[in-house]
Amino acid sequence: MKKKFGLSILNQQMDDTNDSEVNFIPILAEGEVPEVKKADIPDVLPIMALRNTVLFPGVLMPITVGREKSLNLIASLPPKKKIIGVLSQVDARVEDPSSGDLFKVGTIAQVIKVLELPDGNSSVILQGLSRFRVDQFVSEEPYFMARVLELAELLPSEDDTEFIALTESIRDLTIRIIHLSPNLPKEASFAIKNIDNPKMLVNFISANSDIKTDEKQALLEEHDLKRRAEQLLRILTRELQMLELKHDIQNKVKHDLDQQQREYFLQQQMKTIQDELGGNPIEQEINELKERAKAKKWSKEVAEHFDKEVNKLNRMNPMAGEYSVQLNYVQLLLDLPWNEYTNDNFNLDHAKNILDEDHFGLEQVKERILEHLAVLKLKGDLKAPILCLYGPPGVGKTSLGKSVARALGRKYARISLGGMHDEAEIRGHRKTYIGAMPGRIIQSLKKVKSSNPVIILDEIDKVGKDFHGDPASALLEVLDPEQNSTFHDNFVEVEYDLSKVLFITTANTVATINPALRDRMEMIEVSGYSLEEKVEIAKRHLLPNQLKEHGLNSDALELSDKVLAKVIQEYTRESGVRNLNQKIAKLVRYAARMIASEQKYNPKLTNKDVEKILGVPRYTKELYQGNDIAGVVTGLAWTEVGGEILFVETSLSRGKGNLTLTGNLGEVMKESAILALEYIKSHADYLGIKHEVFEKWNVHIHVPEGAIPKDGPSAGITMVTSLASAFTQRKVRANLAMTGEITLRGKVLPVGGIKEKILAAKRANITDIILSAENRKDVSEIDAAYVKGLKFHYVSNIHEVLDLALLNEKVDKPMNID
Repeated sequence: MKKKFGLSILNQQMDDTNDSEVNFIPILAEGEVPEVKKADIPDVLPIMALRNTVLFPGVLMPITVGREKSLNLIASLPPKKKIIGVLSQVDARVEDPSSGDLFKVGTIAQVIKVLELPDGNSSVILQGLSRFRVDQFVSEEPYFMARVLELAELLPSEDDTEFIALTESIRDLTIRIIHLSPNLPKEASFAIKNIDNPKMLVNFISANSDIKTDEKQALLEEHDLKRRAEQLLRILTRELQMLELKHDIQNKVKHDLDQQQREYFLQQQMKTIQDELGGNPIEQEINELKERAKAKKWSKEVAEHFDKEVNKLNRMNPMAGEYSVQLNYVQLLLDLPWNEYTNDNFNLDHAKNILDEDHFGLEQVKERILEHLAVLKLKGDLKAPILCLYGPPGVGKTSLGKSVARALGRKYARISLGGMHDEAEIRGHRKTYIGAMPGRIIQSLKKVKSSNPVIILDEIDKVGKDFHGDPASALLEVLDPEQNSTFHDNFVEVEYDLSKVLFITTANTVATINPALRDRMEMIEVSGYSLEEKVEIAKRHLLPNQLKEHGLNSDALELSDKVLAKVIQEYTRESGVRNLNQKIAKLVRYAARMIASEQKYNPKLTNKDVEKILGVPRYTKELYQGNDIAGVVTGLAWTEVGGEILFVETSLSRGKGNLTLTGNLGEVMKESAILALEYIKSHADYLGIKHEVFEKWNVHIHVPEGAIPKDGPSAGITMVTSLASAFTQRKVRANLAMTGEITLRGKVLPVGGIKEKILAAKRANITDIILSAENRKDVSEIDAAYVKGLKFHYVSNIHEVLDLALLNEKVDKPMNID
């Protein structure tokens, strides 16, 4: 037997094209189709995968076929009785689904007609026959084949009045939905009215309703037709309520809407629809926050605090100003790396190689860092003093900390403390304030996403203090190993463990560091570089880095040791290499310009080339000026840019014994001058000076370069020697320099900056240096190569200084002092 099929109102679907709008489209299919008997359905069926739709038994549906597997399947079907299985995809976004991406319950379908389309795709009209369940997929290539089990349906009796009422309710609801929906043609309601078969009506509306695919699949999997109708009725009721609500909202606000009213309407409409569909974005956001919290490794106390804060957020009105503050706070709690650590690399040989690779010299500093890492490896925690690297600018303090992070394999963060004067920069603001935010420590941890980074606290000696608080005092908790395991940030409000963080601080001078803060740190001096060290650093690091930054090859510029020494001595005056790096960059830019303009140049620069590029030398080498004039003594001084030699000059003139000091001297140096004169007066007999001289001669002490402020106790013995030489008119030993502090009793005290002072003396061709006996240990720590050719004289009192410094012979033209 054969049967005819006529008008069907179908929802056009696509199995492998982009999702299209759901529209009821009338399709007229006339012809004769062979009737399919149960015996005609094989146990193993070819399977076609659909997306965005579900086929129901008894329903006609056109499908556009474009995927390779579907085309292969259609091409392999016999001329008559083309029976296939149809399964819907779980996720419609999957372009090439596997058997695991398909639902297991589908519909056995008969291919009614195949139409070839101009674009190479095919349009296939399917008629659902019965439901089935996949027992096992037999193959997936060239198309899906599966062994199936046909599923029976439980049909209600013909006189079941409840079922009849259900189907009539479904019919009425569908017709109302068609009239309310702007996307559905009104003619579709006539087709709904003309369907007399209740089973066909339920399946047809299930297949063609504008509902989610997973809801359609749930309807298909329901074997009891009556329960399927009940589920469909609930879904249609919800859809109708949403459409009616939308219609009501549109009717309320359709008159005289200005822009503000329109925006409000859209927001209300969105909110209402989202509430009805259970998709409120605020709730979704809070649920996402709770999901993220499940993966955090925080303590029980923090977890309870988070739950309390997120519940508070849930109760807030999203339009309130406090909502964004609370949301930012909850997100910060989630962003912080609670108990999340990186794995440390405690291979000390590796660490030593990294430090040697990044820094030349600084052997004692490297040794101390390696000792610190060794203790950390053995002990497992950081209950040890915080390292503070102090020294002049440009010597590599900050980059040393960065190298430590690279050696350990830890994350790196740097916090500049220079000029910081607000305590909230460390402890954070209370979140009740407008614009509140956490402190710099917590922000750094959030940025590096690790609870055990290396954090460099740069310029700790330049922390300020004003009415906003004292940041240096706030740092006491951060840098105290006994306290920082319970660090309290005002914004976070719960304690955070900083005990695994490796803090390294840097400073230019220790004098201005808060004493209590200095007590918590181990001070490691990073002294200036010698000429030889600077040459090596320039060759190994500065020049290669500048060539790389300027896009040049290594052979584009060559600087010999002699040329580098000229640049260092005549164009820079510093302990570090920052200015040297700038000068080398200028030389590299010269080469870059020559190459870019295609001009010939010699990559091996000479001293003449350097003067042509860098200009006239800025600095002249401070040299010893001889000992032909009485009262002129060479001293050694420390400055922030390294060591310097200075000359203390004393002249006498007839008068009433007045003392005059010039040369822009600080209070300490003025006191040293007064002290030196008093010592000379009290030991005049020892020096062979008549006491009446002090009442008849004025004393003028001058330190050249008056434009530069000078202060410190280091010139004490230099001033005594200068006064003694002037009053006795005895020559000072040639090529001699000295540094040391004096007391009224004549004791010589040690001073700092010995390495820098010795390097300055060597640059000035000094051969003999007088130091306090207590500075002997400082000299022993200096590389022997840098003190070669120098002779050190260690003294304990001023008599020894004068005996060493003053010769018995007088100057060529001595003054007549009586």
